[in-house]
Amino acid sequence: MAIFVDENTKVIVQGLTGGQGKYHGLRNRDYGTKIVGGVTPGKGGQDVDGIPIFDTVAEAVAATGANASFAAVPPKFASDAILEAAAAGIAFVVCITEGIPAQDEAKVFNTLVRDFPGTRLLGPNCPGIISPGKCNIGITAGEIAQAPSSDGSNVGIVSRSGTLTYQALYELKQKGIGVSTCVGIGGDPVPGTNFIDCLREFENDPETHAIMLIGEIGGSAEEEAAEYITANVAKPMSAYIAGVTAPAGKKMGHAGAIVSGGKGTAQGKMDALAAAGVKVGLNPTEAGELMADIVAG
Repeated sequence: MAIFVDENTKVIVQGLTGGQGKYHGLRNRDYGTKIVGGVTPGKGGQDVDGIPIFDTVAEAVAATGANASFAAVPPKFASDAILEAAAAGIAFVVCITEGIPAQDEAKVFNTLVRDFPGTRLLGPNCPGIISPGKCNIGITAGEIAQAPSSDGSNVGIVSRSGTLTYQALYELKQKGIGVSTCVGIGGDPVPGTNFIDCLREFENDPETHAIMLIGEIGGSAEEEAAEYITANVAKPMSAYIAGVTAPAGKKMGHAGAIVSGGKGTAQGKMDALAAAGVKVGLNPTEAGELMADIVAG
């Protein structure tokens, strides 16, 4: 099994006719993901490398039966694209767009909660999701992910950092460790899907035997995850928190990665996770080594 997406997921790409949408959409298709259509207003009836284009998400869903969307559109149009997908009945939306104002993110998140509870948003500003060997939606290179094995101990990964998502995947592949699903939740202040959402799914997924969490400075998501782990997660975990040397008050890469008022520090997050029984590495490689020890044990 996998969480959120699998080999049966049918995906449309909002923005497939654009540069980024075409590049990553076709890479996802070539990986084996069922990319069944694209959506660009005014370009319905065209195609991109054989993939049909529709004017609206509703038309695409009606024609293809799509149940997931990959939103690869500029910040100006991203909020409308997400809500259009939700209104069309799309159950899972992956938005990779960076630079969406936090106020817009908050509006979209709350609109989804209020009006479209059947739609889950992953992102924005995230690398997406990959269930190795089954489905890849977003910008993750499929070749760095080890497919899960039927007789091995497979790992679920959830990460706030895009780059460290890739490193976590590759660290495990080098060690021959399969991954059930890797979820990049993004580092913006208002993510559509958070650590706890993923931890809940991984805990209930029989194909996931252990969990790796990659966090970073800023906010309280990791501390909240630690509380949830203490009460609800029985599977063994390793973790890494990025930003140990970040100076207070300076934003580091992600809009949500800022330490202020003595809160959101890497050490505080590491301590909280360690107290919850998570094995915390001091760098990404060590986190991978700790996971290898967990799997071997």
